[in-house]
Amino acid sequence: MRNLLEFLTKYHHWFLFLLLEAIGFTLLFRYNSYQGSVWFSTANAVVGKIYEWDARVKAYFSLGEANEQLTLRNLYLEQQVRKLSDQLTAATHDSLAATKAMKDALDGYRLIAAKVITNSINSQDNLITIDKGSADGIRKDMGVVSGNGVVGIVYMVATHYSIVIPVLNSHSNISCTIQNRGYFGYLHWEGDYTHLAYVDDVPRHAHFKIGDNVITSGYSSVFPPGIMVGKIRYVFNASDGLSYRLKIKLATDFGNLRDVCVIDNAPLQERIDLMRAARDSIQPKTK
Repeated sequence: MRNLLEFLTKYHHWFLFLLLEAIGFTLLFRYNSYQGSVWFSTANAVVGKIYEWDARVKAYFSLGEANEQLTLRNLYLEQQVRKLSDQLTAATHDSLAATKAMKDALDGYRLIAAKVITNSINSQDNLITIDKGSADGIRKDMGVVSGNGVVGIVYMVATHYSIVIPVLNSHSNISCTIQNRGYFGYLHWEGDYTHLAYVDDVPRHAHFKIGDNVITSGYSSVFPPGIMVGKIRYVFNASDGLSYRLKIKLATDFGNLRDVCVIDNAPLQERIDLMRAARDSIQPKTK
């Protein structure tokens, strides 16, 4: 307290000066219309600029949440487009009237929005880290998608983070089918271009054409059927001479991946378990 009194005594003339300045400005701007209007305009401009900066800062920090919402919305809109396409096809009896985007893909599945924390695309075995983990309901072997198509499969899960094996990994192996053709194969990446991959083991009797869509087959508990994978760019003969190898352009832009959704595969896992149980129950028992 003594130090405060000494400080006020030492610098009292400055405090008196500031007080008189404040009184002088108040009298000047309050009782003079011109000076008052100048002060009012200047103050409004300053306050407006501060509010503008504040709005920009808030908008910047809310971009993450907005991107998550947009990713979810994009996925749901894809489903609405598919439903409308199905209705149009049924009404016109013309399968070319509309293209089915993701047939029966995400109906009934819970989507967990996540943000990409780290994403490598330059190595042979790339990995992706997302900001959601077991606390958010994520489990190992869940499928991960973006608004455009397949991303990868959850490999490791911590409380608040998860590691994803993307398509751009030599260990990735995803069951695919050619849309509306019914022929199946397995998606692989060979470590060259980040926008290209290969589908192997497509049978020689398969009928398809360049530009056909490749989608997930749904033959596992990871991805539902109908998630977009890419488009056929080129066809090779496999080394065994018994199948085709397809070069496809991936639907997902891994170099610009920011927001993803993890698919809660509980309904799909339950359906597959039921199918396996039914298959085992009808198999002849050996005596």
